Amino acid sequence: MALEHAILVSLAERPGTGYEIGQQFDRSIGYFWSATHQQIYRTLKKLHADGLVSFESIPQDGRPDKKVYTVSDAGRQVVAEWATSPTPLQPLRNDLGVKLRAAEFGDLTTIIGELKAHRDEHLAQLTLFTGFQTAYYPSPETLTGRKLHQYLVLRGGIRSEKSFVDWCDEVIAALERELSAQRQ
Repeated sequence: MALEHAILVSLAERPGTGYEIGQQFDRSIGYFWSATHQQIYRTLKKLHADGLVSFESIPQDGRPDKKVYTVSDAGRQVVAEWATSPTPLQPLRNDLGVKLRAAEFGDLTTIIGELKAHRDEHLAQLTLFTGFQTAYYPSPETLTGRKLHQYLVLRGGIRSEKSFVDWCDEVIAALERELSAQRQ
C-alpha cells in the first residue's frame, strides 16, 4: 500500500485539512499505516497535482489560508480500483525472530529481557485496541458500512497483538527453561 491510498481512504471517509488527516493518522489509521505530517502534506500536494484531490482555501486571521481537501471523482475511482485489487502476501520480516535465532550466541538473560519488553509493548497496544473496541463498538453485530469496516480492521489489530503476546509468552517460558537448565 502506498501512503497515497491511505490518504485517499481518509479523505473518502471525510474531507479534511492536512492537519486533520495527520490527527486521524495519530488516532486510528496510523496504527496500521504510519506517516509523518510532512509526508502527508507532501503526498497531498502530489495527489492534487495528479487530480485525485481538490481543495478549498479557507481564509484565517493571522495565519495562512487553510486548505480543506476532498477526493475527486478520479480519486474515488483510484480508491475503488485499489480496494478490489489483489494484495500480495507480505513476507514476514521480524528482527526479533532473527535475533532469537542467534540466541545461542548471546546472553539469554538479556534476550529474555528484550522479549519481555516487546511483550509489554504489544500488550499495551492490545489493551489500547480492546479499549477502542469497548468504547466505539459496543454492539459489533449491528454494524454496517464504514463502521463495520473500521471495526474489522481493529479486530485484525487485536488478533495480531494477542498473537504476538502469546508468542512472546511461549518464547520467554522456553528460554527461561533453557536458562534454568544451563544454571544446573
